[in-house]
Amino acid sequence: MKRMPRIALLLSLWVVGCGGEPYEDLKQFVKDSDNMPRGRIEPLPEVKPYEPVAYNAFDQADPFKPRKVEQARGGGGVAPDMNRRKEALESYPLDNLRMVGTLEQGKGIYALVRTPDNALYRVRQGNYIGQNFGFITQITDSSVTLKEIVQDGTGDWSERTSTLQLLEEELKK
Repeated sequence: MKRMPRIALLLSLWVVGCGGEPYEDLKQFVKDSDNMPRGRIEPLPEVKPYEPVAYNAFDQADPFKPRKVEQARGGGGVAPDMNRRKEALESYPLDNLRMVGTLEQGKGIYALVRTPDNALYRVRQGNYIGQNFGFITQITDSSVTLKEIVQDGTGDWSERTSTLQLLEEELKK
């Protein structure tokens, strides 16, 4: 029997502890927020009517299509000889070729050029090298100087001078 009063006591405490209105704290927050200052919401901007614009660039070059290499325009100037027979080293970009030495035979001086596939070529002044119509103008003990003919974005050709330097690693060997 003593056990029953204890359970009754605990049950009565539980009922008293759970008493009160549910969500009282939320209801109080809502009441308090009604008294807070309100912000101002800007009105939506006015929607302007759509005005179509006509596309008039049909006669211009398409920037997403590659341009053809054109023959020189009738203005004279610099232009490569497109009918000339290509030499073996013209199939490689100039930055993939390496000068590895020089060779003197008789009165002529030759440069030794290595390709990416380790083939070795002997070239002299007057030979062509690289993919930009590079014409060898001078060979020294440490470099090969050449004139390249390149085409710009407008289709005009221009000359530039490039140099193929002797590799320092090859000098040390």
